Amino acid sequence: MRVLVTGPAGFLGGEITRQLLARGDQVVGVSRGDYPQLTSQGVEYRRADLSDRDFTLSAIRDVDAVIHTAAVAGVWGEYQHYYRCNTLATENVIAACRASQIGRLVFTSSPSVTFNGDHQRGVDESEPYPDRWLCAYPQTKALAEQAVLHAHQVGTLHTCALRPHLVWGADDPHLLARVVQRARSGRLRIVGNGANRIDTVHVVNAAAAHLDALDALGQHPEQAGGRAYFIAQDEPVNCWEWIATICRAAGVPAPTKQISFRAAYRIGSILEHTYRLARINSEPPMTRFVAAQLAKDHYFDIGAAKQYLGYRVRVPMSQGLEELREVWENR
Repeated sequence: MRVLVTGPAGFLGGEITRQLLARGDQVVGVSRGDYPQLTSQGVEYRRADLSDRDFTLSAIRDVDAVIHTAAVAGVWGEYQHYYRCNTLATENVIAACRASQIGRLVFTSSPSVTFNGDHQRGVDESEPYPDRWLCAYPQTKALAEQAVLHAHQVGTLHTCALRPHLVWGADDPHLLARVVQRARSGRLRIVGNGANRIDTVHVVNAAAAHLDALDALGQHPEQAGGRAYFIAQDEPVNCWEWIATICRAAGVPAPTKQISFRAAYRIGSILEHTYRLARINSEPPMTRFVAAQLAKDHYFDIGAAKQYLGYRVRVPMSQGLEELREVWENR
């Protein structure tokens, strides 16, 4: 197939691109920046701002399918910025798929679209969208996800949304880099009682799920399409024990100091209010969303992904952590 990947130079998008190329698919990459390394890998590259409808319509064409990973992630910032980059851009991608009669669209969503700040213990895709949002990212991703699922039409455009949770791996510039940096500076605190369980997913597994979804939409769209799917390692872990393992692999002290969830949440609320009044653009050191994510359980039932997409874990937790140790030891 000729598959167009948005955000092909990102952590997840890059792995998706590598896996598509490895199995013999042609890849067209679309992003706002210039990435010569994509061309050297055999990727046909197109530059576009997906929040611009005309640019998107001209860039997303002449392919069989689209995997839309490009987004702006974060826990702080203006709603309109997130809306433009996440919701509006996705609506433009859908319009381009329809205009060019592209048959399949796999959208990278997030489990945070169902997160209301409370525990999520083994929930499946019946978990509703919340009535309140702790930041703009999950809200705008939820709007985008709903647009993608609503666009599904068997025989015309087959769509689905994947919700990979806490994507990590040896070259992770986001999650693990942030954890290690905070631990190294002594600014990482155990929030809550330290007993919360979470799901994560290795980047190889998260990327493979996108290929599984792409194939399932072609083989049985009436079953696989029009759905959202939680994607995880299928191996929930204690959040703070897992973070301690990451810290040891990086050679930095694991966090030992604690702060109650209530105190962290209150501090986050005060800091958010202060930053808004002062019009400070940088991210506060604590927010309500971060406090809840670090203190609450959030792990998921991925039975639907197994049943309808044929998803399976390729890299188990133990293997991923061992590879992480080896890479960091050789740096």
